[in-house]
Amino acid sequence: MKLSKRKADIVVIGGGVIGTAIARELAHFKLDIILLEKEADLACGTSKANSGIIHAGYNASSDTIKGRMNVKANSQFDKICADLNVPFNRIGSVVVGFSENDLKKLKEIKANGEKQKIEGLEILGKNELRQKEENINPEAKYGLFAPTAGIISPYELAIAYGDNAVLNGAEVMLNTKVTDLIVENNSLKAVKTNKGVIETELVINAAGVFADKIAKMGRDEMKIKPRKGEYHLFDKEYGSLVDHVLFPIPTDRSKGILVTPTVHGNLLVGPNSQEIDNKNDLSTTREGMEEIMAGAKKLIPDLPQDGVITSFSGLRAVDESGDFIIGFSDSTEGLIHTAGIQSPGLSSTPAIADKVVELVKEYAKGNKDFELEYKKEFREKNPEYPHYNDYKDKKDKWEYYIKKDNDYAKVICRCETVTKGEIVDAIQRPVPAQTVDAIKRRTRAGSGRCQGGFCGPRVVEILAEELDISPLEVTKRGGDSNILAA
Repeated sequence: MKLSKRKADIVVIGGGVIGTAIARELAHFKLDIILLEKEADLACGTSKANSGIIHAGYNASSDTIKGRMNVKANSQFDKICADLNVPFNRIGSVVVGFSENDLKKLKEIKANGEKQKIEGLEILGKNELRQKEENINPEAKYGLFAPTAGIISPYELAIAYGDNAVLNGAEVMLNTKVTDLIVENNSLKAVKTNKGVIETELVINAAGVFADKIAKMGRDEMKIKPRKGEYHLFDKEYGSLVDHVLFPIPTDRSKGILVTPTVHGNLLVGPNSQEIDNKNDLSTTREGMEEIMAGAKKLIPDLPQDGVITSFSGLRAVDESGDFIIGFSDSTEGLIHTAGIQSPGLSSTPAIADKVVELVKEYAKGNKDFELEYKKEFREKNPEYPHYNDYKDKKDKWEYYIKKDNDYAKVICRCETVTKGEIVDAIQRPVPAQTVDAIKRRTRAGSGRCQGGFCGPRVVEILAEELDISPLEVTKRGGDSNILAA
């Protein structure tokens, strides 16, 4: 394969929610922006496997970057999600206490939140707690209610950010692995990839658990430790067991094993917290599964063991400082790091992207050849990609889509009621779905109780048809994860 040589004003490394949000915000300017992602789709790392919580911001101190970012970002999600057509529900959260010591901790957390001007924080007694959550452990005595917390689909947010960046002129290169940064006289000149070299003036390092590897290419020392968390996802039958995000009393290490509804009506419990060395270890363990079920049952004792439809794990990128790293490289001009973005990273995403834009503006002031000019027109809103489940109570409106294209009448995934029209839309989006998992992230085909047992073969068939490839070439997640063998 002949390797290409390209030019760009800015290269963003990493297609998670942080990288895609940064690319979208930078697309407000007349710049050539390229986002590089080593996997076959966006949101294949931390962004696809976390709790999907938009935190109120009362946990982290205002003395930390993550504390300030979380509080600043929280109020931005309503508009961003409306513009990008991403499901978001501001359902509120409750930290649950069982003892007088717990009550003392809840008051400390509340005071920290009020110091950061978080509105609506309220200490609940036993009766008030029971009124909000009828299935709560009867032994629970206290709660800290935060009305500004919410739930979101993290991978849908990342993909929607990526789509919007592309609509506004950015380019997303999937299956593109960074192999080195070319630095001359302490100044960044280019990015080497498995597909060629991209000459550029600025690089944004948003590589998640691999951010330290990118930093080392830029002559910086950084150590990112992966912290694994395991989860259980329950069938939608149990999604109404809780109405809010429920947390235990947090520790210095973690916010603890939570219980929450998801934006799609399931119930999610987890994560535990385990420091590991292997940045590719997404395994689940029997011990871990038992730990998160036991932790969740401390909050909701009647959780049904047989209600779990899938279990999974995700990795959090933890810097030894325990805080986010957002700033210029100490060694190389033209390199900006966004690293160590553990919880509340998802909740801080819009503020992190805004901060990077500030850094780019600062860089431009000191480099006269690097011009920043806002575009006169910017597409704030993504187009609508209709999903049948959003129209269950508006059947006449769904008929409108069927009249436009009969593929919207052909149900492919029975568990989630996903039609062929929705799957074709996913394949044709600005950042196209080209794998079975990519279809799943955009449409939920394969996300139900049977986990793709029924719809899987039809999804493979549609991918092959639309991409004009053999079904033997269709993969689950890219690489050598082929679904079928000759």
